[in-house]
Amino acid sequence: MKKNQLVAIGLVLLLACNEKGPILSDGENAELKSAKINPNSQESSTFTLSGSIDIGDIGAAEISAFDPATKKLFVVNNSSGNNRIEIVDLIDPSSPVVIGNINTAIYGGLVNSVSVNNGKLAAAVEALTKTDNGKVLVFNTSDYAVIASVEVGALPDMVTFSPDGRYILSANEGEPSADYLTDPNGTVSIISIEEGYVANTLDFSGFASQEGQLKSQGLRIFGPGATFANNIEPEYIAVSENSKTAWVTLQENNAIAEIDINSKQIVKILPLGFKNYNNSENSIDLSDKPSNTVNFGTWPVYGMYQPDGIAVLSNNNVPFVFTANEGDAREYSGFSEIKRINNAAVVLDPAAFPNAATLKLEANLGRLNITTTLGDKDGDGDFDELYSFGARSFSIWNGLTGKQIFDSGNELDQTAVNEENYDDGRSDDKGTEPEGVVIGRVGNKNLLFVGMERADGVAVYDVTNPVKPKYLQWLDCGDAPEGLQFIQAEESPIGKSLLIISSENDGVVTIFETL
Repeated sequence: MKKNQLVAIGLVLLLACNEKGPILSDGENAELKSAKINPNSQESSTFTLSGSIDIGDIGAAEISAFDPATKKLFVVNNSSGNNRIEIVDLIDPSSPVVIGNINTAIYGGLVNSVSVNNGKLAAAVEALTKTDNGKVLVFNTSDYAVIASVEVGALPDMVTFSPDGRYILSANEGEPSADYLTDPNGTVSIISIEEGYVANTLDFSGFASQEGQLKSQGLRIFGPGATFANNIEPEYIAVSENSKTAWVTLQENNAIAEIDINSKQIVKILPLGFKNYNNSENSIDLSDKPSNTVNFGTWPVYGMYQPDGIAVLSNNNVPFVFTANEGDAREYSGFSEIKRINNAAVVLDPAAFPNAATLKLEANLGRLNITTTLGDKDGDGDFDELYSFGARSFSIWNGLTGKQIFDSGNELDQTAVNEENYDDGRSDDKGTEPEGVVIGRVGNKNLLFVGMERADGVAVYDVTNPVKPKYLQWLDCGDAPEGLQFIQAEESPIGKSLLIISSENDGVVTIFETL
């Protein structure tokens, strides 16, 4: 028997011997059991800039998807009247080149998301009237021919393939019209490729009878004249490695939904509760005044998690769900929930806030944007509690129970300050605005990448032990990173893991590679 065979057998036996260890210890057992032996086990977990490309202005480079077979990167471009998918040659990541585009304007409204699997490119395309049903288009990645056009719900905002390639899932946000007179159901579509691209579009009306219980746990159902199903707004989807379960962020609703893909059923809604900024580990700057002055402190304010991006990592059959807690508000001509605390209409209950006059100063909480839909606990017209948008963090949740396992507290904002990337002008709103998360396997480590829209950067964490994330690195990128795409070494054109960051405010796609 050869030496390398003996080594491999020894490692397998070592993993087996640890099989009866604790499900999730804080030590090596959890890290060992989540590790997999692979030929790139010695790959560095440090990333360095490889290359970049500018494909447009505001609205370009929102989301990207890579096809390992053709070495092409497909990038959404909705800038300056464009409505297309740019095709970028990524054979040499240090010198990406645009080689063409797919005109999506002929199929409907804007394209919001793309995903690639097994030679197929799926694109989420909203209707010309965004409250009408949209569609998912499927193209061949080689010649860009249309394979299928599938009707889904209103405003498909994110599309992804299941890892086994059997399904395409679309999060259909169902936003209301500007006047709020039309508010379609928020839905999730499951498209079966094997059944000829048949779509099952699921709404949340079956949970209406649970509204009171779910709201008591932190679910937000609000908006004039809307039903429970109208109120739900799916944002982003993560699918388990075995392709059996999906988790969907319901951003405005401050919740996550679990979906059984095989049975095509929404299993449960998991409300996320609220974050207390009066705790020292959550101390934060909640004012943009005086300008360019960052003062972290504790305040009598809650944050709504309201996640955007989501990812999932299984460890010992426990699905760990990672969320980027960006925050978002309903702000339309027909209805808006936002007001600053120093607005005369925001009256603070004197018993709950005996120092109300001081809190309303601009240097304290006066400039902070809050929701007017929460906080009046006794219904007397004043605020007994204050709730702001987002949690300025990433969190890890048990995907089975919704229990929070970890929250990064104020670390993202504090790291942005340390990196001189913190925008104090956003302190009164949502801070760094963590928008996207993606997990990638680099060597024998699981890495988490967290994109921050208002800090123009990505924080890298080692989450091999998912109960104890370890901060590793900060990566500067373009303006307002929206999409994160990880390419594992085995599928990379250069044999190294790549991270592709798409930034929507300047249209820049930035590519990092491992050292």
